[in-house]
Amino acid sequence: MLVDTHCHLDASEFDGDRDAVIARARDAGVTRQILPGTHADEWPLLRDACRLDPGLHAAYGMHPTFLEHHAPEHLDLLGEWVRRERPLAIGECGLDYYVEGLDLDAQQRYFDGHLELARETGLPLIVHARRAVDAVVRSIRRFGNVRGVVHSFAGSEEQARQLHQLGFLIGIGGPVTYERAKRMHRVVAAVPLDQLLLETDAPDQPDSGHRGQRNEPARLTRVCDAVAQLRGMSPGALAEATTRNACRLFNLPQ
Repeated sequence: MLVDTHCHLDASEFDGDRDAVIARARDAGVTRQILPGTHADEWPLLRDACRLDPGLHAAYGMHPTFLEHHAPEHLDLLGEWVRRERPLAIGECGLDYYVEGLDLDAQQRYFDGHLELARETGLPLIVHARRAVDAVVRSIRRFGNVRGVVHSFAGSEEQARQLHQLGFLIGIGGPVTYERAKRMHRVVAAVPLDQLLLETDAPDQPDSGHRGQRNEPARLTRVCDAVAQLRGMSPGALAEATTRNACRLFNLPQ
């Protein structure tokens, strides 16, 4: 059985067939999915989506590329939601240095707020770090006593090593199935097995066999197969190990 540790099943792309998508995931062995939030206006919809199936679990956060939806008071509101709803994690949060025109200082302030909340509550963080892994590492070190996952990891082996020392796992998704993703292949083959999580980031980041199409959680099996091949192990053993990692980080039942 597999855990999709990063999936936006509450997105509008699934409004027409969400129940069928959940059923296909279950049939493929993807029995649990973690749905990270992106901004405060969306949290109620996310909560409602997670009520559709006991295998869906919410996280609440403020994505760095949704700055136009954020306000400073939303950090206080986030604390209220986390304490009332008791999610498995805080996020999606972090830093994005790829998208042009985003206010870097505002991103950092919001990320610091999530780090502080994670330190207070003990909940893991789901972190977005596009072209910003070093800055994320510095922020984590500055706060300390936090843990989590850097999702859709595209950094180096050294960056992965630093994150592992800080108690952070890395999420691997559809990009690992692409032939040209050589650096990612090296990282996936080299990092400790207990640092790996699998994800789809659906509806985004489809595997190489579905490029240009809507992604969905059932396709996590393709990610699992690719990672297992890179590590020279069976897909079943890889699924067991990464599910164990997800259960440990997010306090899911084994």
